[in-house]
Amino acid sequence: MHPGKLLIILFITLLGCKTPNVPLSLSYTNYKIASSKNTDTAIVNLLQPYSGDVSRMMKRVIGFSNTTMYKKQPESVLGNFMADCIRGMAEIKYQTPVDIGFMNQGGIRSEINKGNITLGNIYELMPFDNLVVIQQVKGDVLEKFIQRIAADGGWPISKNSSFKIQTKKAQSILINGKPLDVNVTYTVANTDYIANGGSNAEMLKGVPMQNRGYLLRDALVDYMELLTKQGKPVDGQLENRVSLVNE
Repeated sequence: MHPGKLLIILFITLLGCKTPNVPLSLSYTNYKIASSKNTDTAIVNLLQPYSGDVSRMMKRVIGFSNTTMYKKQPESVLGNFMADCIRGMAEIKYQTPVDIGFMNQGGIRSEINKGNITLGNIYELMPFDNLVVIQQVKGDVLEKFIQRIAADGGWPISKNSSFKIQTKKAQSILINGKPLDVNVTYTVANTDYIANGGSNAEMLKGVPMQNRGYLLRDALVDYMELLTKQGKPVDGQLENRVSLVNE
């Protein structure tokens, strides 16, 4: 089946679901979708009535960017934007202050080009059904998590937080403008994939989380539309949140 047809099936499923379901456990398996010359005419005919609606939906403009936003380590404009989105929308969704938001580097699958941003662009950027969750993480556990990020070359973190990487180790860690305190409990916004121990973040696995079934993809759309209503462009900033120490 053509990958585009799978996307249409996804939307039919989403449009028919009014109440979000919160998973109790998650597992991930990669499947390779190969090109095929054979077309399943029955499936094509089944999806035909919906293809126009899906196409129009994907072309809906939700924001505008003055520059192309890209992913890069240890820091990027796109990564910073997404981490700010996770933190900001988590505060709104969970109605609580959040100290820091994270976005795993491997979860960013596309770029945002200069100009109008459509809903389809967001599905290209975030094709997974990852959820925005929050956890109360003790400072010593948070430090281990940041050390894991440093060993991987740096992931995006939200504004007002920063750290430096030297020989794959984090130093000078600031959380929400203050030095990390191992005795303090921090409110952390993340994806459920990472909070469940994905990408070797085992130290977070088992830490209780709040999960309201809020898709990161929906958070990005909401965040961009909020900025647009405020008359602001959808732009990220490089601020040396994660930087390398010259050795």
